[in-house]
Amino acid sequence: MRAFLPLIALSGAVALTSCGEPAPTYVDQAWVRLSPNKDTPSAGYFVAHGGDAATQLRGVLTDYALKVEMHESVDQAGKMSMKPLASVDIPAKSTVAFAPGGKHLMIWGVNDTAIGRGKMTLTFLLANGDRLLVDAIIQKPGAAAPAPKPEDHKAH
Repeated sequence: MRAFLPLIALSGAVALTSCGEPAPTYVDQAWVRLSPNKDTPSAGYFVAHGGDAATQLRGVLTDYALKVEMHESVDQAGKMSMKPLASVDIPAKSTVAFAPGGKHLMIWGVNDTAIGRGKMTLTFLLANGDRLLVDAIIQKPGAAAPAPKPEDHKAH
């Protein structure tokens, strides 16, 4: 029996070290393409990374625009249209991309301060109560998506 005591103590220590904080949901690669017409909405894109638990994105807020809505481009009988999204599921340990031609943000009235800074802070509201603050790079109308930075691909 005494020979097993060190093994029991060691297995308990291993079990404790493997029980860390659960991996959180996070958002990266956020960017906004300005509309060429200030009277029409700009578009926002990002990638949501699911943590250890599934959640939902319930909305996006910013102090740098008048209004933000989540939308999805859909093909209905060969004709593209957009529909608003009240929420978006973020499954555990997966990614959900908001990208041109699919899910995206519609952002009305991006203010000149954000445009001058070249970025705007977005607040992502999750169903689990988390609020994620993420800076989105602002791109001029017609510009390509910014290249992801190496730190955008870090493991969480």
